[in-house]
Amino acid sequence: MNAAHPANLLASLYREHAAGVYRFLRGLGAGEGEAEDLVSESYLRLWASEGTLRLPTVRAYLMTIARNLYFQGLRRGRRQSPLDFDVRGPDDPEREWAARRDWEEVQRGMAELPETDRAALAMHALAGMPYAEIAAALGLSEGALKVKVHRARLKLAARIGRKEGA
Repeated sequence: MNAAHPANLLASLYREHAAGVYRFLRGLGAGEGEAEDLVSESYLRLWASEGTLRLPTVRAYLMTIARNLYFQGLRRGRRQSPLDFDVRGPDDPEREWAARRDWEEVQRGMAELPETDRAALAMHALAGMPYAEIAAALGLSEGALKVKVHRARLKLAARIGRKEGA
């Protein structure tokens, strides 16, 4: 992006995509505060990037920036923080506890997947991105990506002891 792009375009892109980027980062294993920081950093990098911004692919570009920032932090030794859950006054404490346990189990399983598998699965399942966008963001063919997502689901299901689709 260059100086010719007005700030209101960035604000519009933030409103449209920030929540999805945040969910994607949480799915990769980022803590609440870390995900918020990485979303902000992703938008700063988008704003500072040179060249022409292509609106049809901006979501994939943001996800790629966020993914790279997250994994750079991991490689530098930043520790993953446990997920924060708001447990104030649940309607059904037993169901809330079971959901929390299940989510923590999924997070542990996701953390054991290779980086690309984790990113592909999170982009598809948590961010709801279409295969074509994910493939472009990860530099894979769409067919290879579909296989990677399927295999990542199987690996995750095996790690958490469930059948796919459960």
